[in-house]
Amino acid sequence: MVVGIDGSRAALDAALWAVDEAVDRDIPLRLMYAVTPRPRCRVDAREAAHDLATAEIAVRYAVTAVESTDSPVKIEVEILQDNPARALLAAAGQAAILVVGAHGLDLSRRSRIGPVAAAVATYAVCPVAVIRSYDPNPGQRRGVVAEVDETPAACNIVVARAVEEARLRKLPLTVITTWQSRFTDVHDCHAVSKGNRIAKARLDHHVAAWRRRNPDVSIQTKAVHGSTSQYLAANAESIQLLVVDKPLARGFNALMGRPGYAAVAEADCSVLICEPQNVS
Repeated sequence: MVVGIDGSRAALDAALWAVDEAVDRDIPLRLMYAVTPRPRCRVDAREAAHDLATAEIAVRYAVTAVESTDSPVKIEVEILQDNPARALLAAAGQAAILVVGAHGLDLSRRSRIGPVAAAVATYAVCPVAVIRSYDPNPGQRRGVVAEVDETPAACNIVVARAVEEARLRKLPLTVITTWQSRFTDVHDCHAVSKGNRIAKARLDHHVAAWRRRNPDVSIQTKAVHGSTSQYLAANAESIQLLVVDKPLARGFNALMGRPGYAAVAEADCSVLICEPQNVS
């Protein structure tokens, strides 16, 4: 379990979110801080020492926060000199999940996902969790939402991950599929209702086996006419984590950029992007 640390509150939330994931899998939690190398023409011993000290302080603070949870997790620390996105992508090959905060220290970027999170979400070869915030006691009013399309393989990957998350965090799971009207300029309530029924029937067929195999997890289904961002905005009070497939996340800027990220931010919602289907 690899967590990107940069000294931000979002990175600390990412580390805390990852604790239960590591404990559940009985694997170490590796806190990774990548110090961006300075241009060679500007190398200064004092600046280099300052960068290293900053990294050590940030990592020590994250270690203290993780230890304060009293969870039986093994903590590993890695501080290296590299571009943060490049370092995390290199670590992805050996990671069960790569966990990052939604934004870094630049508070002016909080209205959208940060560049490191965007890069790893798009290119990592393992599942990626982009953590918006962390609440150890979200309550049953908030749950896990999994967005799927009609591709059986993709549906299975997403629902499998979402069931794991819902069970681990003792939360209900809602599996949604979104669809658009053929003619977006005509709003026909009857056609929308019919389309929702058809889409939900197909979704129920895909999800039926997961319900049978996981009676301990509350699994609901819902067909959504419109976009994921619209669904998030309408259900801001009830979502803790959104689980999506890698191909769906290819449009990550649509979801996590403007106006999509506004919906994610308003819902205070984190996103788990499943592994690419061509990666075992």
